[in-house]
Amino acid sequence: MYYNHLTGALEALLFASGDALSVAKIAELMHIEKPQVWELITGLSKEYEAENRGLTIREVNGGYQLVTKPIYIEMLSQLKITREIKLTNAAMETLATIAFKQPVTKAEIEAIRGVKADSALNTLQELDLITEAGRKKALGNPILYATTEKFLTVFGLDSLESLTMPKLLNTV
Repeated sequence: MYYNHLTGALEALLFASGDALSVAKIAELMHIEKPQVWELITGLSKEYEAENRGLTIREVNGGYQLVTKPIYIEMLSQLKITREIKLTNAAMETLATIAFKQPVTKAEIEAIRGVKADSALNTLQELDLITEAGRKKALGNPILYATTEKFLTVFGLDSLESLTMPKLLNTV
């Protein structure tokens, strides 16, 4: 039972790390001795050797890493490669304003933030986090902005109703 718990912990560490972890680092993180780490790695590696498993443990650069079995690499290469989205503070403030006030115009965003929003709006549109949601029936018919489905996916939200303050405060 205890061994199974440690095996699960090792698997979680290797998965979450993504990079190779040394035996010493694993021992430190799991609060166990190095010989136990070797035993766990050996046991987990044997489990991954089964034909029905898609992962394996690879020794690399003096450490161990959880990786996809080579036979599945071609299939996985067909997946869309996603990149990490990094937003500036200005873009995050603009996105938050749009998320909570949508649909909202550029002038309304700038009035709330107190600064120009052109660059942030362009960035957010390029990243497909916001979209044009029509035009406001007002002088000049300004563009209305709203969040996209990708916004929900990126931020792990089920719906825009998930943005309510009480719910957000309960998750913190």
